[in-house]
Amino acid sequence: MKKDNPFTLTFGRQPSEYISRYENMDMILSTFQADNPISQAYLIEGIRGSGKTVLMTAVANELKKNKEWVVVDLNSTQNLIEDMAMRLIDSCKKIPDILKQGFNVTALGFGVGVNAAQSAQDHISVIEETLASLRKKGKKVLITIDEVQHDENMRRFASQYQIFIRKDYPVYLLMTGLYEHIYAIQNDPALTFLLRTPKISLEPLSLHQIAKQYKKIFAIGDEEAGKLAGITKGYAFAFQALGMLYYEYRDEMNMDDILSKLDDMLDDFVYKKIWEALSQKDREIVAVIDSDGTKVQQICERVSMTSQVFSKYRERLMKRGIISAPAHGYVTLTLPRFEIIAKSYAMF
Repeated sequence: MKKDNPFTLTFGRQPSEYISRYENMDMILSTFQADNPISQAYLIEGIRGSGKTVLMTAVANELKKNKEWVVVDLNSTQNLIEDMAMRLIDSCKKIPDILKQGFNVTALGFGVGVNAAQSAQDHISVIEETLASLRKKGKKVLITIDEVQHDENMRRFASQYQIFIRKDYPVYLLMTGLYEHIYAIQNDPALTFLLRTPKISLEPLSLHQIAKQYKKIFAIGDEEAGKLAGITKGYAFAFQALGMLYYEYRDEMNMDDILSKLDDMLDDFVYKKIWEALSQKDREIVAVIDSDGTKVQQICERVSMTSQVFSKYRERLMKRGIISAPAHGYVTLTLPRFEIIAKSYAMF
């Protein structure tokens, strides 16, 4: 009987088979767990499907093992301050002597009941009172926010978080986001403290570690495992997608058919959204870059652009994790098989 597929395409879930980013994880954990942390916030930046949420989840799961920590996961589409108040209270219900006697959360908001008397409190007051109680107990709070947006909701929350830090509350913040959103947040004049917040830009996974995983799971040789790893280009989503497909179909399909299915998955889950987020000129540039790399001079000729103008687009596309410059005068696509899908997009 065939075992359950060890790979998953569920975003944010920590797969049973994944490549751990030990260096990034250790950096965040050692900072947050230090007696005098150099920062109480970290930003994780990367392209869709690069493993941002998995890294954040791994850090959160590690801290959950420690009774000293309370982990609060916020939804970036909700009112972040209200969401924090509700989830913080919910997380503290099992901790003795944190909440006031008679404290309750109602559909209308928060209330503190003492001897049947009710007095309304706003969300920030509730949060501060709870954080103060946690501080007395020697506990710390990790707040996680996935896929942050640069909007008024985030601006209000970040401004209030800065006040929590100034009041020396034991609160830590871990956020993930796309390059453009993180850039906008860090350069918001109202949120200058985030400009100084350490940022982790996710690099491709180690091809050596991917090959090692494939070799173990599929019981194949070094050469075959290396070829499979090379197809992924270290892209976290591709590692999972190719692994899932190879696990399911390697005995009944040839490699070309498996790769065709991989292209469909990449298109449906991530590439379509990545393409839609590009400007028209970005798309023209990406569509003329070959899989093995293309000379900058050739790209400029194909899209009728000077090298000076191209350099601005190149810098932006590199920061977004779409292209890289493996050698002087050359650029290549960082995403596996993206050139095939990008060229088909450009036809419409």
